[in-house]
Amino acid sequence: MISPLFICHGAPTLAIENNEYTQYLNELGKALRPQAIVIFTAHWESEVLTLSYRDDSYETIYDFGGFPPEMYSIQYPAKGSTPIASKIEERFNNRGITTKRDVKRGLDHGSWVVLRLLYPDADIPIVQVSVNPFLPIDQQLKIGEALQGLDDEDILVIGSGGTVHNLRAIHWGQDTPESWAMEFDDWLIEKVQQRDVEALTHYQNLAPHAPLAVPRAEHFVPLFNSMGSGKVHQIPKTLHRSYQYGTLSHIVFQF
Repeated sequence: MISPLFICHGAPTLAIENNEYTQYLNELGKALRPQAIVIFTAHWESEVLTLSYRDDSYETIYDFGGFPPEMYSIQYPAKGSTPIASKIEERFNNRGITTKRDVKRGLDHGSWVVLRLLYPDADIPIVQVSVNPFLPIDQQLKIGEALQGLDDEDILVIGSGGTVHNLRAIHWGQDTPESWAMEFDDWLIEKVQQRDVEALTHYQNLAPHAPLAVPRAEHFVPLFNSMGSGKVHQIPKTLHRSYQYGTLSHIVFQF
């Protein structure tokens, strides 16, 4: 069994860095060997839940600007899987969740930065899933709940996003985290580990510094997609926590 994960994908340059977090993700990938991966990515937004449908290799999307030239030469040629996409689409539809198919989209950096650190050989089939940041938290959880049990089939569900993710509050070159960022994550970790869905549903009003930590929800909702896909009787675990640039969180939850 391979339990679902929420992984903060950090800055795109994580793909070429060697630090505490990248080393952790490298080791995590060695410990987990799924048959396929379903990844909710914060960098693919759509009103209707959309799944990547292909069997050939994905193109690598460079959906960022102003980074070192080597970032734009990285390739992550993982293949898709229409059988796995069909399996999870059926699960969504059986729960009354409307879906669409996308046969052209490549892997955005919300997906390939994380996947490249976990599985550098790009040898595991990937199904990419969009997010809708405007849906309430209870619906984000229900989207994840449709995928409960995939872990028993050694299919890894990943939510790729961020907890504290405010690009205007980043301090380039700062190694120590800001206190407000840590206070928000302290609250979040406590509520996640307690599976306090009521509090999490109202995080915008209850969590300290929530408007500063989550100015927009697209990086936050993959947390609830992955959380919903886990077994409700299992206590969520915080596998890793660190920070970069003062406020950018690097947290990994296991559900």
